[in-house]
Amino acid sequence: MIRYALHCKACDEDFEAWFASSSAYETLKEKRQVRCSACNSSRVEKQIMAPAVKSPKKKDAAADPEKMFAAFAEKARQHVAENFDYVGGDFAEEARSMFYGEQEERPIWGETTEEEREALKEEGVPAAPLPEPFTPPVPKPKGQLN
Repeated sequence: MIRYALHCKACDEDFEAWFASSSAYETLKEKRQVRCSACNSSRVEKQIMAPAVKSPKKKDAAADPEKMFAAFAEKARQHVAENFDYVGGDFAEEARSMFYGEQEERPIWGETTEEEREALKEEGVPAAPLPEPFTPPVPKPKGQLN
C-alpha cells in the first residue's frame, strides 16, 4: 500500500488517498477514477511529498524489562539495608514485642521459621516475607573484620 497526498485543480482541495501500488494509482488516474473527495472532479494530481522512511529502532537499555527489574531490586535492597534494622533469627520475637507495645516500633528484617511465620499470622502480627531479589546481604556482626 502507498499513500499519496493529492490536490484537486478544480476546487483547490488537498487530501490523501491510499493505493495498492504506484502503478495502481497510474492505472486509476488514466481511467479518470481518481476523484476529489470534496467535488468529485477527476482533475486530481499528486503533490510533492517526502517519503516516510522508518529507521530501525534502537533497543533502549532502559526499556529492557530484566535490566529495569534488576535496577528496581537493587534500589529495594539498598532501601532495606539503609532503613531497616537487621534482627536475624530474632525477627518473630522482635515483631511480636513491637506489636504488643513492649518496645517502640521500627522497620526490621530478619529470618523466621515456617512455624514462627504461622504463629505471627495467627496472632495478627503484621509481617510479610521479603522476596529474595529484594533481600540485602546479611550485615556482618559488629567487630567482625571478614
